[in-house]
Order: sequence, then C-alpha cells, then structure tokens
Amino acid sequence: MNKADLVKRMAEIAEVPKSTAEKLLDAFMEAVEEAVSKGDKVVLVGFGTFQVLKRAEREGRNPRTGTPIKIPAKKVVKFKPGKKLEEAASKA
Repeated sequence: MNKADLVKRMAEIAEVPKSTAEKLLDAFMEAVEEAVSKGDKVVLVGFGTFQVLKRAEREGRNPRTGTPIKIPAKKVVKFKPGKKLEEAASKA
C-alpha cells in the first residue's frame, strides 16, 4: 500500500473527501517527525511506538576488500508495533 492507497482508504473509512484525508495524513506524519526530531517518543496504544535510539560506533567490513572500517555512531528511528497491529499481521 502506498500513500495514495492509504489516503483513499482513510477517506473511505472516515467518510471524508480524499483531500481532507491527505491533509490529515500529512499532519500526522509532520507531527511524528517533529516529535522524533526532538527525541520524544510517540506512543499510539494498540498501534505502536516511534522512538529515537542511539546506535553506538561499531566495526564493520568493506564487502569488496574485507578491510575493517569504523561505522560511526548515529541516531535512528525505530518503530515497535503494538499488540493489535501484531495480531492483525499474524492474521494475514
């Protein structure tokens, strides 16, 4: 499912025009982006949690040459699905 499919389905479920559904989806994505950029956790009970985690510096290998390289530390966004979402996925 891509963004257009999701907007269409949201509009059907909420019984609103597609333009309204798209604005709401964009607003949701912007709100999540703002929260994670501040380091906040976004918890949607039953759906899941968006959280920023720090990955430590680690050693890796260049796949071509096999020489060791240092992979720098960085922050990544992790999504952990909630119980209802995991149950829905197991039914698929």
